[in-house]
Amino acid sequence: MIETPLEFPSYGTTCRGVLYTPDADSRNLPCIVMAHGFGLTHASGLAPFKEAFCQAGYAVFAFDYRHFGESDGQPRQTLSPRKEVADWLEALKFARQLDGIDRNRICLWGTSFSGGLVIAAAAQDGNVQCTISQCPMMDGFASLLGVIGYAGIMQGLRLTYHATVDWIRRGLGMSPQYIASAGRPGELGMMTAEDCQEGYVPLLADNASNYVAAGVSYAIPLFRPTRFASKVTCPALMLICDHDTVAPAKAGVKAAEKMPNSEVKHYPVGHFDVYRGEPLAQSIKDQLEFLGRKMPV
Repeated sequence: MIETPLEFPSYGTTCRGVLYTPDADSRNLPCIVMAHGFGLTHASGLAPFKEAFCQAGYAVFAFDYRHFGESDGQPRQTLSPRKEVADWLEALKFARQLDGIDRNRICLWGTSFSGGLVIAAAAQDGNVQCTISQCPMMDGFASLLGVIGYAGIMQGLRLTYHATVDWIRRGLGMSPQYIASAGRPGELGMMTAEDCQEGYVPLLADNASNYVAAGVSYAIPLFRPTRFASKVTCPALMLICDHDTVAPAKAGVKAAEKMPNSEVKHYPVGHFDVYRGEPLAQSIKDQLEFLGRKMPV
């Protein structure tokens, strides 16, 4: 697998990623554009997917969003769904211009939070070959209700308080107010169900951190990719974890039902289980089978 570091502009900020190809002389390759989920970098636990796709003959262009990982952007760890969708569209535009890539055979691949981002991006672009969304966060409001369901209304109020402090601080030109991305039950964090701390932290690469600017608490409930689902007319694979505490399975099913060309795979596991062991192997197998039919090498 050949790795080529690359960078591209996204609305005045430099984003960085890596192009993975099966060999140095590859030409006219179908390409999978990939990024990670909530607050993570493409180096955080996605190697098995990159390797499997390259071994199957695909190119993979994996990138980091503005404000995260290897990409520029200040202040750090500030997450905006609107900006991340824009980064997806710029990464897609960039990938289509790369030597050796077939611009007419592009798949958008997302997991967790980015599983919803790719749906929003594909709906806006209208010309991708297919999409893959693994354990996708398709409805931020449903995710917020899920947090209140397992952590209580006080957790929602705590998140709101810290989000307000964050926006005031940034409005005054101060540094952000940060909170944990994932924590244990009872702790302050965006995800604090039983499986979140133990599932999220092991994914962290050296260039990733377990915290985000708290103001994202305002943005998440308003980000509802399921609203764009009907506009995604290309083949779309939805890989849903039925015991998901982070991205409610019902929202993923609802979104898939709106897509005219969707396929759904269900796994009887939690949100983070799909990154390891047998669920990981099965997910990769299902994805390669889908790609072999919808975007063959």
